[in-house]
Amino acid sequence: MPMVTLRATRVVIAEDSVLLREGLARLLADGGIETAGTAGDGPGLVAAVAEYDPDMAIVDVRMPPTHTDEGLRAALEVRARRPGLPILVLSQYVEERYAAELLGGGASAVGYLLKERVADVAEFLDAVRRVASGGTVVDAEVVAQLLGRHRPGDPLAALTAREREVLALMAEGRSNAAIAVRLAVTEGAVEKHISGIFCKLGLDPAPDDHRRVLAVLAYLGR
Repeated sequence: MPMVTLRATRVVIAEDSVLLREGLARLLADGGIETAGTAGDGPGLVAAVAEYDPDMAIVDVRMPPTHTDEGLRAALEVRARRPGLPILVLSQYVEERYAAELLGGGASAVGYLLKERVADVAEFLDAVRRVASGGTVVDAEVVAQLLGRHRPGDPLAALTAREREVLALMAEGRSNAAIAVRLAVTEGAVEKHISGIFCKLGLDPAPDDHRRVLAVLAYLGR
């Protein structure tokens, strides 16, 4: 798979570990990506994005004071203030709820990687470039865990060509209305296709699951 290249990218890094923060900045610099600013907590991330106006943010899920989801909350706040800002979230462990929440607002220009992937420098830099250029990167382990609770084998095999088109547009973060315009069909038709996708992927309504996110993850994992 060819590497995505960008003319220039300026990032803000939010990570409470000074050692890891500096290490990420060095890896990015070696890849030709400038670190415009850094932060050690959620409020610091929000302030840094406002001050430096970066092209992208790289954010640790767990930061002070409670080390639970402060980083993710700050990332979502930043996206609300600057819609479309590329966000790459790093996590020590697979956090299914956090992955679903990040992707639930639209899957374009977002990424969720385990921190251990940073050790593969080429893979990490490629993920940064893909997210910065508007793509979506989801750690294979996250996809495996989320989809493993639903349907074994190839989850997309039963979809029609039109359902695959709809799912691909969902993976771009498009709304039902935008999909309808793109495919020149009614919103009602789009809703029927999405219902068919959910049914064929075995995604029954459940309070703890985000069916649209799981469907997109099935597409990305494929």
